[in-house]
Amino acid sequence: MRNIGVLALQGAFKEHIKIIKSLGHNAIEIRNADQLEGIDGIILPGGESTTMGKLLVDFNMKDILKSKIKNGFPVWGTCAGLILLAKEIEGYEHSHLSVMNIKVKRNAYGRQLDSFITNEKIPKVSEKEIPLVFIRAPYIVETAENVEIIHKLEGNIVAARQDNMLATSFHPELTNNTCFHEYFIKMMGVPVENSKKCVSSF
Repeated sequence: MRNIGVLALQGAFKEHIKIIKSLGHNAIEIRNADQLEGIDGIILPGGESTTMGKLLVDFNMKDILKSKIKNGFPVWGTCAGLILLAKEIEGYEHSHLSVMNIKVKRNAYGRQLDSFITNEKIPKVSEKEIPLVFIRAPYIVETAENVEIIHKLEGNIVAARQDNMLATSFHPELTNNTCFHEYFIKMMGVPVENSKKCVSSF
């Protein structure tokens, strides 16, 4: 059993907490820098990336989290969390944690009204099709050679991994499917206690 943190300053963190618990691990809502020392990995949830980035600074968490990630700390960013990880944000001079060798486009899929769900087969995560929920989602427009592209949707990169970092444009926590959560837990080097029989490969 591992202690998996979910950044809980803003955004859709409660849904991640529920899924982590269902898979047999401790889920901890992270709201201050001290809590970063008691966890084995962290999920950066969807929400508003500018607000979340500002709160990381205000709560003195940014530099600590950035250092931990650079030293191999497992992290998964979903939607806004993906933007927090990126080294470059298209159209902006500054980024946030700047740890993952990707360039992202914010709100690439339009407004809230343009949100959608699609079912896709992602072999590295599941042998069966899984639902992907896109809400004002970004996507990745450029990657460095050391970034593994996990999935593209209509030519756009929507899931990628770089060593200890996982990034998805979509919201797996808003579905009943746990395959991406299981994939992240396996990235941490531990078995999933209550596996839903997803098949993933590294």
